Amino acid sequence: MKSSRHEKILEIINRQPIETQDELLEALSREGCKVTQATISRDIKDLRLVKTLGSDGRYRYTASQDNTVDIRSSFSHLLITSVLSIDRAQNIVVVKTLGGMANALCAALDSMGNHSIVGTLAGDDTIFIACRENDDASQLMAYLKQQKNAR
Repeated sequence: MKSSRHEKILEIINRQPIETQDELLEALSREGCKVTQATISRDIKDLRLVKTLGSDGRYRYTASQDNTVDIRSSFSHLLITSVLSIDRAQNIVVVKTLGGMANALCAALDSMGNHSIVGTLAGDDTIFIACRENDDASQLMAYLKQQKNAR
């Protein structure tokens, strides 16, 4: 069931522009696939879907054409173009993004394999990053801000 849903998701995003998880959820529903938003979120992560800028200036989900894509380059681009603010509270780093961009940025961050990160949680425009230690969060925040400002 999961693999057929993944195939259906790839078919949908190749057929029509999908900008948000809600749009993907609606498109799947029209195709007879009943799933939750949480399932969609996991599928996006599993499929390594990213949001790319279309010729119309709008972001939409696309599948990576090559799994060897330089994740750091994609991550930096997403960080520069979509992050509004970066802050921390003890061992939690909070990243505010443009609407609909948190999941893509979070998936790129997760794929980088930073061992000081215990876990991440993305909403529509906010990412919570739990780090092992306060110092790890401080270093991650500094790194993210450095990358954000490295235009």
